[in-house]
Amino acid sequence: MERPDDRTASALRFATELVAWLATPWALSRYSWLLAVLSLVVLIGLPTLFSTPGDKAYVIVAVPGWGTILLVLLQLVAAVISVWLVWPSWAAVLVSALATVTLVTERRRWRWLLAADRRQHVQEPDAGKS
Repeated sequence: MERPDDRTASALRFATELVAWLATPWALSRYSWLLAVLSLVVLIGLPTLFSTPGDKAYVIVAVPGWGTILLVLLQLVAAVISVWLVWPSWAAVLVSALATVTLVTERRRWRWLLAADRRQHVQEPDAGKS
């Protein structure tokens, strides 16, 4: 099964990530500049470092598909929660709608990521068996 090429889903996901990268440190800066910086390390650094083979051209640390899905969910949740804390309500409603649409458009990619996990599990023999 080949990775789905859905540019709309990628664009929506990236837009939501940008919101998370802006709003989360903004929200956390009320409490600590260190938390704000740490949020950027987590939100930008983890997806850069960890990715599923076949999902990105260059993989630094390989993770199963469900790991990539969890990282996307982290971005979506951070974006929605943070905008409700620091942006006007109308903007928070728009970002919440963006995150919802992103969830819908990500389904094909997530199915592919989970199927890739199953294929890899079936292809790799158990190391403990002879």
